[in-house]
Amino acid sequence: MSGTERTHSASPTGTTRTGATRTSPTRVRARRRARLAGAAVLASAALATGLLTGPPAGAAGKATLALPSPPGGDEVKVLIYTGSTAPESPAVNAGIEAIEKIGQSGPAGQRFTIEATDKAKVFTNATKLGKTNAVVFLTGPGDVLNAEQEAGLEAYIKAGGGFVGLNDAARTEPYSDWYTGLIGARPVEGSGAKAQRATVEVGDRLNPATKDLPLEWKHPDKWLNWQTNPSGKVHTVARVRESTYSPGAGANGADHPVSWCRDYDGGRSFYSAMGGTADSFAETDFRAHLRGALLWTTRLVQADCKATIESNYVAERLTQPNKAGENDQIGEPHGLVTAPDGRVFYIGRGGKDGSQPVVTDWNDPDVGKGEGEIHIYDPKTKQVTLAGKLSVFGNKGGGDELVKVEEGLLGIALDPRFEDNGWVYLHYTPHSKLDRDKQMATRQVSRFTLDKKTNKLDLSSEKVLLSWPVQVHSCCHAGGGLAWDSHDNLYIAVGDNNSSQFSDGYSGNNPQPNYKGVSFADARRTAGNTNNLNGKILRIHPEQDGTYTIPEGNLFTGKETAEGGGKTRGEIYVMGVRNPARISIDKKTDTLYAGWVGPDAGAPSETWGPAKYDTFAVITKASNRGWPYCMGNKQPYRDRNLPDPSKPLGWYDCDHPKNESPNNDGLVNLPPVTGNNIWYSPQGGGPDYPRNAAGVPSYKQSEATYKLPWLKGGGQATMDGPVYRYDENSASSVKWPEYWDGKWFVGDFYDDTQPRHAVLMDPKTQGDGGLPVHAESLRKIVPVGENGIRNLMDWKFAPDGSLYVLDYGRGFFTSDSHSALWRVTYKGGGPTPAADQLVRR
Repeated sequence: MSGTERTHSASPTGTTRTGATRTSPTRVRARRRARLAGAAVLASAALATGLLTGPPAGAAGKATLALPSPPGGDEVKVLIYTGSTAPESPAVNAGIEAIEKIGQSGPAGQRFTIEATDKAKVFTNATKLGKTNAVVFLTGPGDVLNAEQEAGLEAYIKAGGGFVGLNDAARTEPYSDWYTGLIGARPVEGSGAKAQRATVEVGDRLNPATKDLPLEWKHPDKWLNWQTNPSGKVHTVARVRESTYSPGAGANGADHPVSWCRDYDGGRSFYSAMGGTADSFAETDFRAHLRGALLWTTRLVQADCKATIESNYVAERLTQPNKAGENDQIGEPHGLVTAPDGRVFYIGRGGKDGSQPVVTDWNDPDVGKGEGEIHIYDPKTKQVTLAGKLSVFGNKGGGDELVKVEEGLLGIALDPRFEDNGWVYLHYTPHSKLDRDKQMATRQVSRFTLDKKTNKLDLSSEKVLLSWPVQVHSCCHAGGGLAWDSHDNLYIAVGDNNSSQFSDGYSGNNPQPNYKGVSFADARRTAGNTNNLNGKILRIHPEQDGTYTIPEGNLFTGKETAEGGGKTRGEIYVMGVRNPARISIDKKTDTLYAGWVGPDAGAPSETWGPAKYDTFAVITKASNRGWPYCMGNKQPYRDRNLPDPSKPLGWYDCDHPKNESPNNDGLVNLPPVTGNNIWYSPQGGGPDYPRNAAGVPSYKQSEATYKLPWLKGGGQATMDGPVYRYDENSASSVKWPEYWDGKWFVGDFYDDTQPRHAVLMDPKTQGDGGLPVHAESLRKIVPVGENGIRNLMDWKFAPDGSLYVLDYGRGFFTSDSHSALWRVTYKGGGPTPAADQLVRR
């Protein structure tokens, strides 16, 4: 019975299937030759029967079936095509039975009947296809359709039909470019030969095919490698994690799509590389996956299969280059915030354009004097207003190693009731408070009022909320970010005010260098000190009169003392951070997200500890994040202390850190270190090492494993981004789709191998240093490159759901022609099929 047709009929009430038992076909048809030599003859025959309309295939164009648009109807039918060019796989029968049960077992409004066949002639049967809601390919490798049959499938899709392909369906029709587009990708020859258990990262938490699956899905299957990665051209809903199995030759790396969908050529296509074994069809989660794919392709439900397709996004530069010698459009970009009315406030740290002289002589009263600028972009008028300037210490400076300084205008936030009161909060270093003799400055957070009539900042309205001393003898690490939670608490990111030198790029813990008694190379004086506001994320509650109170739940109350005079500051919410330029708050959960720049060591040291780790963390409660004692997932540094800081002492204890620095005036016993979620070095993302009995890593580069293979460093400077929240009530036509809801945007100042991703975290583990479940590249949506957003300085979503991004420019401590404000909008439209094309039951 070779080549006989097998027909299954499954009704919503569970009618049994009928039909002959299908045996394995023995012939392999020469479809390629039929296309080239007999296409016109076959098309003519089909035309004679009235099944096809249009010109002969292979001549002026392909013939097309006359089909209703869309095909199918309220009596939902699924056609399963099994092909006939190769021996039947056990997975075929298992697949048919699984789809039959799915059709029988769904809710009353989501059931369907099936018919399974190995006869390709079905694709020239307009009557049958016209009543078919979706076609499923359970085919093996090979050329299974002749030209007219492929034309029939193409006509079906063009009319609005649905298609589901599983596993080896990606090897079907190898000579057809159109079918390649329908599937989305072709596998590497020889991949997927054996079944292996692997972890699937389920990145789309909304699609009907994945919304009910676990975040990390353990599934055995035959995993195909792709000749060309389809991500960005299709909407990928799930990826397989290559570190959990042996991918073999042609591995795709950290981004290995395994299931995706797209609106294609008038219809809907869903493909999954899973379903390569009979056992996979028996798995509950896989059946849930397949059910969702069938619901969308049959038009029973809607789904967004456009959200990650790169061509659906538009990145537009908004500001023009500055006029010569002026910062009329933009200063030295250092932060932005969006107002409720859609305006964008962005700040310049203090650097002028490269033509302006810089005073570096400490004997000059104007040493390091710069202008911190506040600009406002109005999307309604597309005009830029210079709202105000502050005189800051921050246009470089002089002394010791200093030919630069990271002070200046560092952060901006708008009051939660900005629309009513016009209050703007600025984090900056006023030049007027510079002590040139001691080379000390004052950092402060002040509140100003914006004059609504003039759109100018009233500098006379300043109220200083909080101020603290910083050394400016030696560079660096000012931090700067500001953010609000839903309780109107203000978070302030403060760098460790410590030199990058004097510790060989490892722990910034050299106790010796100082200027007039103030250490500038020992972060234990700052980040590791419970009585110092530097190297921290502070949390205060601003009051109406310009003062502040301390909310409950901070790391210290400010009343702790210890023998020897150690003290605490109640403003500290997080300690042990090095240089947190950007922070963000997800107001839906009040979770704090932060990133900070690591030290400079290019490789790990068995003597001193880890290489430079730039770090991102999800912070759900007050905590110690480790610097300068530990980094990454609690990887310790080696202590150095007097009398000879060049000689190592013992390893720090991340669970019981002690501040025994002579520069410490806080507590000796510190809170335990909490591990961080993302860390990366020049060698890769998430380096980890075997540990000895004391828990100390080997730090041998040859023994490293990389827990986050999707990223790598080099030049590194973290730029924490927002968590996107989709507003279903917004009528905005440019808002990013709901797919991104709850995803955390992490980036880097640089754009080579550094992160620029949307990250999905597991809420159950994220607060304790849990690794991301999934990370999706944004490199072509928030475009990299010389003429793109190469040097990312800040990014935030506006009330209309569009993304604003600051590009710092191509120099340092200045603005140039590339310094710009950008906007990234979405143009892909809503879910499909359209509401009026959904099946009505």
